[in-house]
Amino acid sequence: MIQEIQVIDSHTGGEPTRLIIAGGPDFAQLLSRFASSSIPKTLQQVVAYLEEHQDSLRRGIICEPRCSEHWVGAWLLPPVNPEHLCGVIFFNNVGYLGMCGHGTIGLMASLAFLNRVQPGRYLIETPVGVVETELLDGNHVRIGNVPSYLYRRHVDVPLPNRASVVGDLAWGGNWFFLTSDHSLAVEMHNLTELTRFAVEVQSSMEANGITGPNGQRVDHVELFVDGKDGANSRSFVLCPGGAYDRSPCGTGTSAKLACLAAEGKLQPGETWVQESVTGSRFQASYRWCEDSIAEQFAGAAPGRLITPSVKGSAFVMGETTLVFDPRDLFVNGIPV
Repeated sequence: MIQEIQVIDSHTGGEPTRLIIAGGPDFAQLLSRFASSSIPKTLQQVVAYLEEHQDSLRRGIICEPRCSEHWVGAWLLPPVNPEHLCGVIFFNNVGYLGMCGHGTIGLMASLAFLNRVQPGRYLIETPVGVVETELLDGNHVRIGNVPSYLYRRHVDVPLPNRASVVGDLAWGGNWFFLTSDHSLAVEMHNLTELTRFAVEVQSSMEANGITGPNGQRVDHVELFVDGKDGANSRSFVLCPGGAYDRSPCGTGTSAKLACLAAEGKLQPGETWVQESVTGSRFQASYRWCEDSIAEQFAGAAPGRLITPSVKGSAFVMGETTLVFDPRDLFVNGIPV
């Protein structure tokens, strides 16, 4: 039986998002089935179900030949809390993401394109917490991300061709290793070398057991250099699955703010301009979270937990229907 799935494609600072708006699993039924007192736990159980029972659909939507490893997909869900706008579950070519900053900006711009939202503030449910969004106009969005924090400073990651690379481990909705300990040009002409180095760092972290506080895989690597022309910093971000982020990375910018805040290098409310390797920019700032919230996050020290704010723009690129024909050899994507 042929299955059809309706999607809206957008990009945020060059990084594409594919929002699935119809034709997927019965999320209302799944949310009811896995309902708990915690919104993140409910969505985490839905993710576990998708991984076990619907993973071929994820691959078919986001992998070749329909798409590619550079994209992030987003399942649109009804909200657990009826006072919230919606829920969202992000995924890419290798699995599911806790949160996605550029994807949330793309989600809001896509809903505005569909005339489902007007400028204003909305709450979005994700598997790692509730995110505040503000649609400024049809393309510009500010997100108040989940609480973020610096976990470990000055972590040594041994490398085959040099003694080590030193960086920080931080949470911004996903786990990141952030470092300026390199001599690479963060420019488009240097993508091959940037990717090679970041993959090497990621592989070494896995080989040496460098993880988050509960053994979580640190699946994003950020390489920083000083910014110019009004940007505070310029970065290359390696995402899980081997692709680089075309945007400045919303969760990565959140992790960067957490490091700056913990080190006293950026004050609450002060604007930080983060530029991507492609030249697109996010404007970001933060406020401190209450110390009591840190108790919910393993590895988060009191006085280090922040709520990041990230502003960017997204543009809809297309509206289409994906067709899944079971006779197609690659109906579930090309195996990787």
